[in-house]
Amino acid sequence: MTAMPRLPRALALAARPLPLTPLSLALTALTRRLTARHPGILRRLGPHARARVLMDVTDAPVLLLLHPEEGRMTAHRRSRPPAHDARITGLLAAFLAMLHGAADGDALFFSGDLAIEGDTGAVLALRNALDDAELDLSAELAAIGGCPAAPLVRFAGLAERLTGYRLRRVAEEGRAW
Repeated sequence: MTAMPRLPRALALAARPLPLTPLSLALTALTRRLTARHPGILRRLGPHARARVLMDVTDAPVLLLLHPEEGRMTAHRRSRPPAHDARITGLLAAFLAMLHGAADGDALFFSGDLAIEGDTGAVLALRNALDDAELDLSAELAAIGGCPAAPLVRFAGLAERLTGYRLRRVAEEGRAW
């Protein structure tokens, strides 16, 4: 597996003082949209939908707490981690690669690119539910903004080449949709 790109330190430092409320509101809106457009996610989670999953994106200045059943995702300062049932730790690139099907979640865990602690059943259920949903964040963000998906997906392809981050879903033959 190739080395995962890291969020540039200057960008992480610049984002550190930003207010968390607008970010939390935007993340919650995205989470609610995703669960409304892909109701199978919550069905697949079953009883684990109540689990609070902390996403510790190690190269980002904040922690993200997902409440699947409530359709909420909130941002928190690293100095004040919220109560949670499970924690997933890794680089932003690893989270995006797993979400978009560019890297196998099991392989990311076994390689150490992602680590889990707490309720591992909830983490595995979440990973399986998201994998089954075949999410594409670029297309989802385009739909929120009312944009045609094609130009945003093309822009995401350019951004992927420049940054090394997987920003689109990988098609079966290895190309992004």
